[in-house]
Amino acid sequence: MQHEMFIYQKTNRFFAQVTDGMEDLAIRELDQLGAGQMTADFRGVHFSATHAVLYRINYTARLLTRILAPLISFQCRDRDDLYRAGRSIDWTRLFSVQDTFGIFSTGANNPNLRNSKYAALCLKDAVADHFRSLMDKRPYVDKATPDIWINLHIEKERATISLDTSGGSLHRRGYRRRTVDAPLQETLAAAMVALSGWHGDKPLYDPLCGSGTLLCEAMMHACKIPAGVLREKFGFRFLPDFDEPLWNSLKESVDSGIAALPEGLVAGSDFDPIAVMAAHVNCRELPGGASIRIQQKDFNEIDGIENSVILCNPPYGIRLGAGQDLGALYKAFGDFLKQRCRGSEAYIFFGNREMIKHIGLKPAWKKPIRNAGLDARICKYELY
Repeated sequence: MQHEMFIYQKTNRFFAQVTDGMEDLAIRELDQLGAGQMTADFRGVHFSATHAVLYRINYTARLLTRILAPLISFQCRDRDDLYRAGRSIDWTRLFSVQDTFGIFSTGANNPNLRNSKYAALCLKDAVADHFRSLMDKRPYVDKATPDIWINLHIEKERATISLDTSGGSLHRRGYRRRTVDAPLQETLAAAMVALSGWHGDKPLYDPLCGSGTLLCEAMMHACKIPAGVLREKFGFRFLPDFDEPLWNSLKESVDSGIAALPEGLVAGSDFDPIAVMAAHVNCRELPGGASIRIQQKDFNEIDGIENSVILCNPPYGIRLGAGQDLGALYKAFGDFLKQRCRGSEAYIFFGNREMIKHIGLKPAWKKPIRNAGLDARICKYELY
């Protein structure tokens, strides 16, 4: 039986979702991984890729959230248009009635589709009815960890249905077994490493390491550990043209490039014993991660961090106890950087922008970034 080709099969075009403010970094990363014809869009980048490049991006990209493969695009004035389009796809080419599925919807500034939840519900009915009409039964919906994720994107009266080739957000690396309040998202931590330009040429230290996310991302970058090394499943396996031997050989080739972490290259500390314990547990999830040195120490007790790269995400009210003076903490941290970190560069994530003025140092640059609804900044400081 001759099947109509899906859009991505005709065009080899995909869409990478990224955190707001990271589009430029995402384009650079996609370029390094072999993608072509990149164009930035709202919260993402359109790009071209072969099968091998698509698998490599999903397995190794550090800054991207999800990679979508467009299946169909259509005029979507109302629920009927959406339902009809959802029914027109032969879903059995992608997954079986035994697999669970989930739908996430983006966009939806369409007056006839009340909100993105309602739109997702209409598409869910269409998928379920497609299976029911063929087999008298339907696959189950799983809202948390389905086997296959489907994306619906609506822009005014235009809609696109895509398969999520990542199989859930790529920021979930799998090493974060324990966490403290307000941890930095993994893709954001990786963005800080990328912005620092650090490649393992000098020591890297996080004096407020929390549960160790920045340390893990720095180590993975320096040792060429793919971001998806602990990931159990990818959505691209559900594509009708998935090439298993190609994926296996690509994974093997990437894994063979993993290097050991040089002694003392990545280290960190935190005043909170619970955070230090969490950081130890998380770092050890990674191959060779036990060699990241982590101590329980207030930053004021550190003799100095000279000729190094300093990365950190200081507490911004969420992780501090009630009644603690945030401004005073940032002032003390700024003094520590000035007095004991000569010859180093510091890259600091400010979840609370008000704190930038308390640090008492002039940033070399500031980059706006969105994180979990926060209008945050990453600042670079050169410490002479």
